[in-house]
Amino acid sequence: MKSKIFFAGAAMALMGLTFTSCEDVLNETPRASFTPEYFKTEAGVKAGMTALYANLRNVYGQAYYWNSCETGTDEYTYGESGHDENFMVLDMTPESAILKSTNCRADVLWGSAFPDINTANGVIENGEAAGIDAALLAEAHFFRAFDYFQLVQTYGGVPLDLGAGELKFNTSTVRGSVRNTVVDVYEKAIFPDLEKAMEELPTTPRLTGTVTKTTAALVLAKAYLTYAWWLQNPKNIPTYPECQRDASKAAGYFQKAYNTAVNAIKNPGPYGLCETFMDIHYGPNDRNKEILLYADHTAQDELFNGGVGYGYGNGGAPDNFVNWIAHWNYPTMNGGVLVRDARQSYGRPWTRMATPMEVPLKFTDKEIDYRYEGTFVTAFRGNWNHGGDKAATKTNANGLSVKPNDIVLMFQGENQAENLPDDKKIKYPAENEGGGSGLGAGTLDGESYYVMTPDHLSRRVYLNIWKCGYYNEKTVADETSVGMPNGATPRPFNILRFAELYFVAAEAAVKGATTEAGYTARELMQVIRGRAGKWRLAPYAYKDYGVDLSEGKLYADHSQEMKDATPQDITIDYILDERFREFYGEGLRWFDLVRTQEWETMAKTYHICGDGVGSAQQAKTRTIEKHHYLRPIPVGQLDALQMSKEEKQAYQNPGYRE
Repeated sequence: MKSKIFFAGAAMALMGLTFTSCEDVLNETPRASFTPEYFKTEAGVKAGMTALYANLRNVYGQAYYWNSCETGTDEYTYGESGHDENFMVLDMTPESAILKSTNCRADVLWGSAFPDINTANGVIENGEAAGIDAALLAEAHFFRAFDYFQLVQTYGGVPLDLGAGELKFNTSTVRGSVRNTVVDVYEKAIFPDLEKAMEELPTTPRLTGTVTKTTAALVLAKAYLTYAWWLQNPKNIPTYPECQRDASKAAGYFQKAYNTAVNAIKNPGPYGLCETFMDIHYGPNDRNKEILLYADHTAQDELFNGGVGYGYGNGGAPDNFVNWIAHWNYPTMNGGVLVRDARQSYGRPWTRMATPMEVPLKFTDKEIDYRYEGTFVTAFRGNWNHGGDKAATKTNANGLSVKPNDIVLMFQGENQAENLPDDKKIKYPAENEGGGSGLGAGTLDGESYYVMTPDHLSRRVYLNIWKCGYYNEKTVADETSVGMPNGATPRPFNILRFAELYFVAAEAAVKGATTEAGYTARELMQVIRGRAGKWRLAPYAYKDYGVDLSEGKLYADHSQEMKDATPQDITIDYILDERFREFYGEGLRWFDLVRTQEWETMAKTYHICGDGVGSAQQAKTRTIEKHHYLRPIPVGQLDALQMSKEEKQAYQNPGYRE
């Protein structure tokens, strides 16, 4: 099997990258050219290592790929401006186009992972002779396994031979390909590489952001867990290429997943849980101890940001523009009270992905669980002063005045209770009328802010995600300017979090793994839920200003209440609900629902209003068939193969053949 497409991408990934070991960060320096001979030198191998980290930006923070991991699940549907095949097709509702090889944006993963794998192959193959130590080579083993793990979950079995033999560095230009089975990918590539990485990686990162034993432990534990589910196959989901699954081995892999995760929790190295949920995602606190792997960006130097610039992003890799795509167009609110702003609650709106009405309702216990407040923009505050408008006040709901920083629009987490007295009811405008807000939002007697409840969320106005919103310390320091709100965010995109070790261990325990004292499924969930009960700020607080995490002060501590409310019997459905609340919008949901084979159960139906202002609520039903549990092989890969039409059809996953 040989393939030009794989190696060509690897060469491009290596161009422009070198590595500096005497500093505490990766140093990416432009190069004019790259050749296989250069790759056999110490400098070339180290350039390859740097490329493995740089390539993360081509997938993570790339919003079209993020959309493929979210849209069509219970977390997201398409938004008002998402009526195209990049977004709508993944929703899998009757009005959507058919998902196929030409329109599935999971193609981003395929196009980036195989060049990365070939780079890792080259590092591993040449590293020892070039004088690279085992700990550094272990990083390449980690990345090769990580890429294959993402691929096998997405596509099923994929090629281990890129042209020069299985797991060998390829320089061939002959274009053919043979897919290995899922068993091969796990047992020949993922497990051996991660187990080796676990042995040889350091406990403490050698540079800021590099991988360690704990990073490898999380991916290995997840791989054991995912393979165990695949072997067990409780809902008879087909795989491809077809192969035998030995369900009797599943219990052993669930146990390995549990053991690996618990051992990492007990031996965390420099990692651990942040004190509060907000601490993880607050812009000034990026690269905190909970993050095991991220695709890095920086506001300190535009050259090393990794994107095209701060001012106006290009809407493609390597920019981090996830925050645009799930933001509704908040400056359309009447009165000029909201302007585009380069701050975490604002940023550039693209209105491509929207939150169904069920989303806020799945965040239960909002009065004690901070994760709803720590995930979404629950209150918009007047910011016209940042845009140069010097008006001291503006008119808002009920004809009342608001000042800069006053709440002008609030998203409540629950629907309006029945049988309220008239003076306590939210008054919404008639259908298809914008009311004073121009959004179809409601009013409360005596209040100067507008209100949206979950049953009025639409493809036009919905919950903006806060946790991955825009942050640039230079903008925050200047309250007289909106900064550059149209740019991609110069923040890292978080890929792996320490908290997930608790979920992996708990899920494995529910699936039958023998547990240790203090680490039962309930006890593991209590740790996560206890943390979620610690509030850094009050509800509807202005999250972008005046927060000093170094003081360590809490607004409230509901941790014991959250622990006590944890059910005695933990189920897979409960873990999936907790994962929803903990990892919402972090690009994990499709993988979680596919792994547990609960995609249709959790995401088949949803409700949302339409595109128009004040439009009526609509019930939607998705068609999720068994073949959808694998994504289609991208058309670009099929077109590049020198095969007959029949061979290409056989290469494609069933259900997507044309």
